[in-house]
Amino acid sequence: MQKPQIPIFMEITDAEWDEMVRLLCLREKKFKKNTIIFHQGDITEEMGIVIKGNVNIESVDVSGNVSLLGNAEAGDVFAETYALCGEAMAVDAVATSETVILFLPMKQLMHEKNAGYLWYGKMQANIIRMLSKKNLVLSNRIFCTTPKKNQGPCVHLSFNAEGEKRLPEI
Repeated sequence: MQKPQIPIFMEITDAEWDEMVRLLCLREKKFKKNTIIFHQGDITEEMGIVIKGNVNIESVDVSGNVSLLGNAEAGDVFAETYALCGEAMAVDAVATSETVILFLPMKQLMHEKNAGYLWYGKMQANIIRMLSKKNLVLSNRIFCTTPKKNQGPCVHLSFNAEGEKRLPEI
């Protein structure tokens, strides 16, 4: 399995990557269009990274109405908070095209038994950086959707996997 060239693996050498694959049982899985990767209510210990394709993050209410909450494209991560916290998924993650996902087992990855490996600190720093950027995007989204008096239109910016700003799809 080749190391994806995405920020979460920044500064991870090929040798460190091979060690991570061997020790952590990283796995890739292919999904057909409209396949549910994670169901609402699932408990997962794995974070997903989109290698190829797209994943919609959807909320389905009791009447079956679907609300699109987000989209992950190649290089983006999803389900990281659920994997780290052990909470049941509040959303569905659905492949919107032929999709390849790399799954990282977060509890194994973050376990202190790995502290002696060179990749351990690098991955912790990369995960914190990624979570911080996603938190900024969420904060901006909340700011933009919260009603305010005398405020002009708000343009919601998000960040792609490289940390570059991008405008939302409309």
